[in-house]
Amino acid sequence: MMNKTRLIMVGGFLGAGKTTLLYETTKILMKDGKRVGLITNDQASELVDTALLLQTNAKVAEVSGSCFCCNFNGFINSIKQVGIESQADIIIAEPVGSCTDLSATIMQPLKEQLNKELIISPLTVLADPIRLADILDGRTAGLHPSAAYIFQKQLEESDIILISKTDLLENDELEFLKEKVKLHYPNSQVLTVSSKTGDGIAEWLKFIVSSTKTGQRIVDVDYDTYAEGEAVLGWLNSSINLKGEQVDWDTVVSNFLKELSQKIDSLKIGVGHIKIILENGTKYVIGNITGTSETLSIRGAAGISNEAQIIINARVGVNPDTLDKLVKEILEKVTKGTITAKIDAWKCLSPGYPNPTFRYDKVVINE
Repeated sequence: MMNKTRLIMVGGFLGAGKTTLLYETTKILMKDGKRVGLITNDQASELVDTALLLQTNAKVAEVSGSCFCCNFNGFINSIKQVGIESQADIIIAEPVGSCTDLSATIMQPLKEQLNKELIISPLTVLADPIRLADILDGRTAGLHPSAAYIFQKQLEESDIILISKTDLLENDELEFLKEKVKLHYPNSQVLTVSSKTGDGIAEWLKFIVSSTKTGQRIVDVDYDTYAEGEAVLGWLNSSINLKGEQVDWDTVVSNFLKELSQKIDSLKIGVGHIKIILENGTKYVIGNITGTSETLSIRGAAGISNEAQIIINARVGVNPDTLDKLVKEILEKVTKGTITAKIDAWKCLSPGYPNPTFRYDKVVINE
């Protein structure tokens, strides 16, 4: 990288809308003539995030099999790869949604080790407004208490708390929530955004590309609670080839998500995030569930054809074996008799104990 590249880190809990924000932000930056690179991250490959972000035509690198903090060298390699291959002016990185302690394990070592190559923006933590309000009221937002602990620590270490999905709130509700966040986290800048309408993206971008005050505090993190918060979630990453006769793929996605969300509701299972992308050539449809069936959302259109590819990512509060059976049961139900499903990749797991490459105990000050 000949010139300094700006690195923007967008963290936040599962289902906050990080990937959608990256998608919309990348389109805006590229329209403005900026060269953009993107880095996704997960405990396993076959990511909906990567598939979606590739639709922007930006260069996308993926760090899979481990989080950024536990594979810091892999993260650095991806930064350099994306920076060189796309000659990026800006790189936006999205860590695993269940990760916290990013200031100590990522932002400080970045400031010390890549200060000559990167301009590092403030650490943004994106927060779903419904879950955020619940957490601020001392509840767990439908999550296991240890998972809610991760959410709280993400907020605590942030340089910017970016309240997402503001289109879901009335103006007075949003203003009340903003003031409440400021009272709880007075050291963080509080901004708002809606990736759906575009509101707030320009303001957030203006702020983060004009500041280098990042990783301004290191918080105490109980790693046993942190590890439990990740381990209570079963993780599924899968890629499946679907074939049939003139199939309406949008209906398939809608039926799959409705059946799955209703089953989860009936079992009273907590959901971190479920996301799918179905691709039919250049057409695609994306679906999300971030809690009960009321949170189900679908956008895009894949149309009708004889073949499509679907990627399913699920982070759900059950053990991997139960999650495996649950998703396969629903998949079989919506494809039976009309669609042949061939599994290309299917991995169910529970994350291991976080073991970061580095953990700084002091804030690095760059002059």
